[in-house]
Amino acid sequence: MANLNKVLLIGRLTRDPESRSLPSGNSVVSFGLATNRTYTKRDSGEKVEETTFVDVEAWGRTGETIARYMKKGRQIFVEGRLKFDQWERDGQRRSKLSVVCDTFQFIDSQSSGNGGGGGGGNWNRQQQGGGNAAPVGVRETPQDDYGDADDIPF
Repeated sequence: MANLNKVLLIGRLTRDPESRSLPSGNSVVSFGLATNRTYTKRDSGEKVEETTFVDVEAWGRTGETIARYMKKGRQIFVEGRLKFDQWERDGQRRSKLSVVCDTFQFIDSQSSGNGGGGGGGNWNRQQQGGGNAAPVGVRETPQDDYGDADDIPF
């Protein structure tokens, strides 16, 4: 039997990212994400907007990059997996479903007025401090072998 645990979300941060260092030396960044869904009720034709709030955690350099460039209100694309935690407090069992961020992409740009640096369309290697590597957690588009679009034979 196949299994798949994959989450793709686009939303806005509901709070500034909170960074913690664990005794093991690992770092984890936590933030809230709000995603919206708009639909029309069939019976009344009324438009309804539904907001879902999700807790997200990002580990290591992925989390450090998010903490450095993101703040409340900024838009982000998160790709990750669901994580279910259970614990007991004061004799009551508690549980929480959250998302662990594997990769991400900044959506809004620096010039969008939301502040911060490293937005989607304006992100480049110079902001990362030079070098040829894409920022951690951000997928770099592979270069094609076709060169100029006018050279494509079809």
